[in-house]
Amino acid sequence: MEKLEYDVVIVGGGPGGSSTALFLTKSGVKKVLLVDKARFPRDKICGDAFSGKSMGIARELGIVNDFDKVPHEAVYGVLFSSPKGTMLEIPFPGTEKGKATKPGFCVRRLNGDNVIFQNAKKAVDTIEEFTVSDMIWEDGYAAGIIGRKKDGTEIEVRAKMVVGADGTSSVIAQKTGQGASRPEHQVIATRGYYKGVTGMTGNIELHFIDEVMPGYFWIFPLEDGWANVGLGILTSEKQKRKMDLKKLQEDVIANHAVFRERFKGAKIDGQGIKVWTLPLGSARRKNHGNGWLLVGDAASLIDPFSGEGVGNAMTSGKFAAKHISRALREGDFSEENLKAYDTELWETIGPEINTSYNLQKLGKHKWLLNMVMDKAATKPNVRQAISGMLSNEEAKKNLISPLGLIKLILT
Repeated sequence: MEKLEYDVVIVGGGPGGSSTALFLTKSGVKKVLLVDKARFPRDKICGDAFSGKSMGIARELGIVNDFDKVPHEAVYGVLFSSPKGTMLEIPFPGTEKGKATKPGFCVRRLNGDNVIFQNAKKAVDTIEEFTVSDMIWEDGYAAGIIGRKKDGTEIEVRAKMVVGADGTSSVIAQKTGQGASRPEHQVIATRGYYKGVTGMTGNIELHFIDEVMPGYFWIFPLEDGWANVGLGILTSEKQKRKMDLKKLQEDVIANHAVFRERFKGAKIDGQGIKVWTLPLGSARRKNHGNGWLLVGDAASLIDPFSGEGVGNAMTSGKFAAKHISRALREGDFSEENLKAYDTELWETIGPEINTSYNLQKLGKHKWLLNMVMDKAATKPNVRQAISGMLSNEEAKKNLISPLGLIKLILT
């Protein structure tokens, strides 16, 4: 067995893990190993949206311009549709189509994740195609990992800190006793890549249609006339209704009055429709312990309403690096000392997660969605309130508060 020794070993090279590695390097930590079971570039089933939050972190890391070098589509707003069919286009605040300001991108995770990983690869040691099988423990502290390379070589990596960034089915989360989220804190979603969908408008599209309620059907624009198309619904709801999501997506595209026209000449790529699970931030998982932290999907940080996870993954990587750097300086890797990571993480993203969780619950009421979108279609002040909600957490909180909803109803 080959033996290695580092200050930090990060399991998973996605946005959370690679951001952790890059921020550790920026803080002066040099002995870092980043491992992943895949070889990059690799696909990740997702909606492919990189939000303004993601771009903000990329800007901090000095890698934002690298996204311009890969195929992508800038997005400038959201197109909503209500259960009764009202269409509502809401621009992101401060943006204008054709101008330089890009609040977010739609970029295939195959390319977007690779941008972040390749930058991390320049900064830290990496091993790709490395499957982690177990963690090493000493006196109740995480002390490293054991895994195997593609050629069968078994490797033991000793480290002062272990970071679990290995996604929804995280080995590190399982080995630290965190396990999977309950079905009411998971979304199950589909994804297919289609070429030739008509009616694209430079927006991401969220359609609250009867067939998918209380979830939604989405169309996200990609490069060269491609689109990421899928639907998402709570796992608990899918189980209750015994839904076949692949068939449901095919039925919506083939039979819905609006979408059958838009997809008339569209073709799906050879991958077909894929299904994956999103662990939501509403689960409030414990993400720290003696000698270990969790980031990204392994930490269950996905927005309960939008389903976006890259921004929170990169944010968690930033905070993980900050508190690991501090722990290394202090020589204290205890659960008590690392608790500050979870505290800062939830103080930062917790209010947004809570608001989105409430939005998710409001989204179950068709009458409310119909009313809000009908009013927004004719009332500029309601459109402005929704636009503010897309970028401002306080505006979002105010809009969905009981008083805010009463004001909206009476507008």
